[in-house]
Amino acid sequence: MTFNIALVQHDIIWEDTKSNLSKLSDLIDNTQPHVDLVVLPEMFATGFSMNSTKIAQGMDGEVLSWLKQKAKEKGMAIMGSQAIKEKGKFYNRALFVFPNQQVLHYNKRHLFSPGNEHLNYSPGRERQIFNYKGIRILPQICYDLRFPVWSRNRNDYDLAIYMANWPAARQHVWNTLLKARAIENQCYVCGLNRVGSGGNINYIGESQVIDFKGVSLLNLDKQVDVIRYCTFDFNKLKLFKEKFAAHKDGDNFNLIVD
Repeated sequence: MTFNIALVQHDIIWEDTKSNLSKLSDLIDNTQPHVDLVVLPEMFATGFSMNSTKIAQGMDGEVLSWLKQKAKEKGMAIMGSQAIKEKGKFYNRALFVFPNQQVLHYNKRHLFSPGNEHLNYSPGRERQIFNYKGIRILPQICYDLRFPVWSRNRNDYDLAIYMANWPAARQHVWNTLLKARAIENQCYVCGLNRVGSGGNINYIGESQVIDFKGVSLLNLDKQVDVIRYCTFDFNKLKLFKEKFAAHKDGDNFNLIVD
């Protein structure tokens, strides 16, 4: 079984939703046919802003409406994260939109306390798996990458997607941990990072795809405002796990969410 994704790496215009959606529309409108899923970075429409009261929208807001429109027009799923206000709380929420307009979501669990994210957003409580076209997808957001227990594969997903605004100063950590998550969880990993600068922080992209052996299949380096493609072969993953079934020797554990 093959699965085609499109990675969109762009320079996010700080706290300017309309301009970002306009730029992304130009990129996505030219997406190649036969793409199953388009992946966008964390807070793709605003940048990683702590001004939650300014940038957050409801689930009936402009950003989700735009995602639905693009998914329907292109006949492909699309995902990225957005600041969402719900029941008086703010979440850094991954949104996964199907071509038929169905919406799944995941609220970022690990909030980046060094940047005061925990003071402006509420943490997620549930680990989620999105099932699309028979592919089990684990959505994760940026800082989640540092916490392997949260993404531990219980043989319940095939592909982990990390949407991020990961700073250039910690790019080595980004590259290292993405490979570690792929190897230890025997899965494909997609890391989608922004590029450019925002909020006085520099980002150098390096959005990438890594296979279950830790081999790089695609790296966007420092390219700005680009869309690139990768095809996953899940038959190869299945055969590898049958021959090297390390997941069967994993430790049982209970995850307690405070």
